[in-house]
Amino acid sequence: MKAFIHSPDIERYHYPPECPFKTERAGMTRSLLVSMNSLTNSDCKEVAPVPATEKELEFFHTRAYLSVLKRVSAGTIKSDDLFLGLGTDETPIFRDLYLYAALAAGATLAGAKLIANGKADLAFNPSGGYHHAYPEKAGGFCYINDIVLGCMVLKKAGMKVLCLDLDAHQGNGTQFAFYQDPSVFTISLHETGKTLYPWIGFEEEIGDGKGKGFNANLPFPAGTDDDTYCWAFNEIVLPLISAYNPDAIVLELGMDVLAGDPLTHLRLTNNAFADLLPDILRFGKPMLVAGGGGYHAENTARAWALLWRILCGMESGTDEQMGMGGVFLGSSEWASGLRDMRLYSQPEEREKLFASVKESVAKLKSVLFPLHHI
Repeated sequence: MKAFIHSPDIERYHYPPECPFKTERAGMTRSLLVSMNSLTNSDCKEVAPVPATEKELEFFHTRAYLSVLKRVSAGTIKSDDLFLGLGTDETPIFRDLYLYAALAAGATLAGAKLIANGKADLAFNPSGGYHHAYPEKAGGFCYINDIVLGCMVLKKAGMKVLCLDLDAHQGNGTQFAFYQDPSVFTISLHETGKTLYPWIGFEEEIGDGKGKGFNANLPFPAGTDDDTYCWAFNEIVLPLISAYNPDAIVLELGMDVLAGDPLTHLRLTNNAFADLLPDILRFGKPMLVAGGGGYHAENTARAWALLWRILCGMESGTDEQMGMGGVFLGSSEWASGLRDMRLYSQPEEREKLFASVKESVAKLKSVLFPLHHI
């Protein structure tokens, strides 16, 4: 079974109107899929989540931190809360913050449990992907790190986990959680920390102690396009998945990589992920998938709808139609209309970007591949 984890309950909660993070993206994705008769079929089901319990959240977060989240959610705020990352523009305090974070995390945990119990081979939570949260600190619109919690559920079930983070922002909270743990291999492809929060995630950060070699960072310069990104993915990610041979893959599909995202500087289209996803699926591993970033809500929802269709085998990953179609022209019956128009860099710019990425790929191969006998 393939599970789309969502319910009307999660649509009740919203960040402040001025905040660029829009929880509405999940509902928009669902509505788009429903309009295309693509949400469910004999193998794809919608599953309603329940909030994560405090005991489950304590797999990673401290009880004291969770108590603070509950307090600020009820409207009682203290100046010291800023030291926990609470009350900033990127982690605003709003009513029912804790309830939303617990339910969003519960959705990822629901998917992880389905996979761990052998009841699903794929679960997608568009309301997940909060990879910046630390045990006692919020950051980057993230309060509860559902990615870490999902990995832990799979790990506790005896599974070897590969966490592949394709958000434009490096998954610093997830890296922190497993930096010394070889049972969860974390791989992050992201815009370089030289130009984007959280300002880390460079090639030499490969883990420590027993976890040395089980953390990979592939940074991309601003302006990176589909072709350059996909080349680097094929050079680094596919060999590492093959060498590690995980029991399950946790995948974050942040759509802030898309051109036109107001907070980031990459220049991808949703064709990049649509083209790469079949290569990941070919490994035949159960997959827990979460949404992540994406601050142009319509582009994000369209991309997630496209990727859900590919995950469910409703369409191939092959680009059958370049240019605008379907959704753009108001005919949602044409599935290839979910794809963005292809973007191409000018030759001189592309050559410069490719040279930078090629250097990063070579550096990462030199420090990481020998540890995996690649």
